[in-house]
Amino acid sequence: MNVYDWHRWQGRLARACTLDAIQVGAAAPQIPQALIEQLKPGGRMVIPVGTASQELKVVDKKLDGSVTTRDETSVRYVPPH
Repeated sequence: MNVYDWHRWQGRLARACTLDAIQVGAAAPQIPQALIEQLKPGGRMVIPVGTASQELKVVDKKLDGSVTTRDETSVRYVPPH
């Protein structure tokens, strides 16, 4: 397992690698496209999304590259710093 830490979803790893799983620890106003692009086909991302009202979203990238998103539960995360 490798753990990567980067700032504000800027997609700095996009050119270097793709990831099987991404877990985001701060709320994003929307799902960053750069993170979706970094998911491998068959990969999953879990991310809190929203400002005042937030949902924990599960993003799956299918083997054909299509993406599905579902709301898992309401959450309350801090915004990124």
